Amino acid sequence: MRGLGTVLALCILVGISTVAGTIAFGRATLPGQPAAARTTPGNRDATEDYGKRLIAQTTEYLGPDVADPKMRFMDSRLACASCHIGAGLEPGSLSLATAITRYPRISPRSATNETIQDRINGCMMRSMNGRALAENSREMVAMVAYLRFLASQDAETGASQKKVHEPAAFKTPNRAADLKNGSLVFEQRCAACHGPDGAGLPAARELVQGFVFPPLWGPNSFNDGAGMHRVLTAAKFVKAKMPLGNADLTDDQAFDVSAYLNSRPRPHKEGLEQDFPDRAKKPIDTGYGPYADPFSVEQHTFGPFAPIEAFYKNAKKPAK
Repeated sequence: MRGLGTVLALCILVGISTVAGTIAFGRATLPGQPAAARTTPGNRDATEDYGKRLIAQTTEYLGPDVADPKMRFMDSRLACASCHIGAGLEPGSLSLATAITRYPRISPRSATNETIQDRINGCMMRSMNGRALAENSREMVAMVAYLRFLASQDAETGASQKKVHEPAAFKTPNRAADLKNGSLVFEQRCAACHGPDGAGLPAARELVQGFVFPPLWGPNSFNDGAGMHRVLTAAKFVKAKMPLGNADLTDDQAFDVSAYLNSRPRPHKEGLEQDFPDRAKKPIDTGYGPYADPFSVEQHTFGPFAPIEAFYKNAKKPAK
């Protein structure tokens, strides 16, 4: 995916962009410089500005290499902007513009009334392969403030500025994913940026600086409990954004390469069997059981998905 940069950057997936987030936001100061000394761009206040930096350059503040051990909340070296392009400012897939307006809401994964703080911590523990932030911590308060700022800014933005520049939405192929073809797509469209081993392109010699092109698998990537570890979720993102600025992958390419990426080794999250207490609400592409249907883990992971969809559709029909 040649263009992907930011994220899955040209390639794919987690797409996303630390790069995009970092470039769009800019690095006006050194990573170790106190937040209070950082420039406040636009009309954001200092707290909102810190929240944006946390999302755009997460590894520099919360990653495993930061100087203060108490601030090492992540085992991965991704940034939130690895998936939320431009620190969530870009319209379309995984935009954060109106994220805060959707909470609180009932989460099928936990079967609880989830707050925006819960959602952020879900990402911290899954997508960032880390641990939860305290709800009253400076970092949580700042990220929530930034999301609130985005929502207020979105409410004042005209429709023309919210226009989404993405290809037609992904349509699931009526077959199982082809990992061999996915490997070829990765080699041809992704490896140039994310590396032949999917390990990404570091922004600097010191990994505390994060990645220009994020790692798509391995110890620095998201764990197997993350949303991006679901093939259909990943394929929708890949089809919409890859390569960045010139998304041109077909449905079949996006499907196969997403399956290939998610077949590669990555950190494991304990306790996944507790997700989705109501098994009937578990997404059909969740690659771990238990399920409320007779289909295998293999089919839930790589498809074909149409038979699983049909099973649940028929289960919802009233008995005659």
